Amino acid sequence: MLQHITIPRGPIDLTADLHLPDTIDDAAPLRAVVLATPGSSVKEQIGANYASRLAARGVAALVFDPAHQGQSGGEPRDLEDPYRRGEDISYAIDALSTIPGIAPERIGVLGICAGGGYAVHTARTDHRIKAVGTVVPSNMGTSFRGFQPDGTPAALDTMADARIEETRSGELTRVNWLPDTLEEATAVGLTDIDTTQAVTYYRTGRGRNEHSTNRRLSRGDSLLLGYDAYHLVDQLMTQPLQVILAGRIGNTGSYESGMHLWKLAPNPVDLMVIDGAGHYEMYDEPEYVDAAVDRLVAFYSNNL
Repeated sequence: MLQHITIPRGPIDLTADLHLPDTIDDAAPLRAVVLATPGSSVKEQIGANYASRLAARGVAALVFDPAHQGQSGGEPRDLEDPYRRGEDISYAIDALSTIPGIAPERIGVLGICAGGGYAVHTARTDHRIKAVGTVVPSNMGTSFRGFQPDGTPAALDTMADARIEETRSGELTRVNWLPDTLEEATAVGLTDIDTTQAVTYYRTGRGRNEHSTNRRLSRGDSLLLGYDAYHLVDQLMTQPLQVILAGRIGNTGSYESGMHLWKLAPNPVDLMVIDGAGHYEMYDEPEYVDAAVDRLVAFYSNNL
């Protein structure tokens, strides 16, 4: 069953889909999971692939569009603010806790790619979250700092100058998350398998969604450069942790990020590496997604 719900978030609302098992026992409140999705994605994409499968296996799953993105409210549009992404998760838990048939003391999170880092960062201080599952988790701060050829301080100087110009002109700058087509990727020399699979997922019929713009507001990049999704995890995130990784180590950094998280966490419970899978194949390839969800359901069953 699928319910479209609205999540109040201060002056704006988040749009969300609640995936529920087809059969519900009113006398037995459900375990539930809030999903944090990859950067640039919307709830109908990767989140729906996992949420629908969790619900089919008896775990309620709530997936939402982040503030400023998709069908959710918030201006300016296309902002990727890692701190607001974490707050979104807590607001989603607020809403989920009030839904009849959901056990508020049995709520976990599932973070995928960048959402893995956001979920972990939130779980450190929101201990209503009782279990933390991650699939190909990424620390967006580490990733963005690694993209700066002249170093992070120089990048921040450039961004400061750009924001001054934006303020003067009143025009906001947006950049692509990915090339819009495979031809564009090839033209700029991005022919590695991970970029190719990312473009194929997000920008073709395989996974494309009209509400996923593939655009990021540039002024949010300085926030990402200063962000560390795993800050104080070793001291604060006492919940059980599961890490699921793609076995083919590419250039996304998610394998290294997941292993680092596993070593940091005070309560690591389950680590799974799916042989043969690439990062973006974990988004929608049934063989790999089903294997991950089977393991996730076992984890949540034992820890929620």
